[in-house]
Amino acid sequence: MAEDGAENGGNWERGVIEKLATEALKEQRRSRRWGIFFKLLTFAYLTFLIVLALDWRIGGDGLKGDKHTALVDIVGVIEPKGDANADHITSALQSAFKDSNTQGVILRINSPGGSPVQAGIIHDEIRRLRGLHPNVPMYAVVEDMCASGGYYIAAAADRIYVNKASIIGSIGVLMDGWGFTGTMDKLGVERRLLTAGENKAFMDPFSPVNAKHKEFAQNLLDEVHQQFIDVVKKGRGKRLKENPELFSGLMWTGAKSIELGLSDGYGSLDSVAREVIKAEDIVDYTQKDNLAERFAKRFGAATANALARLVLPRDFSLR
Repeated sequence: MAEDGAENGGNWERGVIEKLATEALKEQRRSRRWGIFFKLLTFAYLTFLIVLALDWRIGGDGLKGDKHTALVDIVGVIEPKGDANADHITSALQSAFKDSNTQGVILRINSPGGSPVQAGIIHDEIRRLRGLHPNVPMYAVVEDMCASGGYYIAAAADRIYVNKASIIGSIGVLMDGWGFTGTMDKLGVERRLLTAGENKAFMDPFSPVNAKHKEFAQNLLDEVHQQFIDVVKKGRGKRLKENPELFSGLMWTGAKSIELGLSDGYGSLDSVAREVIKAEDIVDYTQKDNLAERFAKRFGAATANALARLVLPRDFSLR
């Protein structure tokens, strides 16, 4: 009996020791995991601060004391909430022209077009700045594409340089949307729409096409198109060749655009800065969103904008 008691006592003590050892190991593992977590968190935080600092430095004006060529980029769709919006572009242009060391300004364009209002604001500001700074030339350099609203802006430049394979033109206006009436009939969905004002449901995608509304919309498009044509004619002048398709919305290669007078010759950012402006040093004045702004746009505004376009597709577009 005594031996059994001793054995049971030993087992109990061993069990307690094993339990304590197990808990100590678990605590060690937990501490190690938390240590790794906090180290990773600290590393991520420091990385974020470094990226933010670099982003701020790169996004600055980058002004230099030496004489230079000023660069302003227009990349992507020209729209109020995008990178290529009138506020960003006009502010960058103002900084570029005001710098006494700027020998010339290059507007590098790679855009399919976009909002006629945003393009018009940028175009008008270019003309104003060129009037204020007559001794500072401004050239448009086209990379892959300068179409529609992009060309609306480029027409304000002194000269337009392209690559032979660039896509140029699309001088036209569109108004796109959707019609869901057939789908609604198939699904048995009834449209119940109440308005105050006989034309308030203008081009409603859930109602049949109204002939009066369609005619009115076409007149609007024609008016904006004529504004576009006038801008191009004023900017390009006698360089434009007579061609019935010039303002039809068609696009041409850079090589063909030179023949038509839509552009002036071949050139890149570096070659125009070096050979035309005679200032090889290039300073980028393009205004870029900071890290937080880019994050917000990517995960917030883009989704809302896509939904708005689907439900209310009634905007004009120079693209």
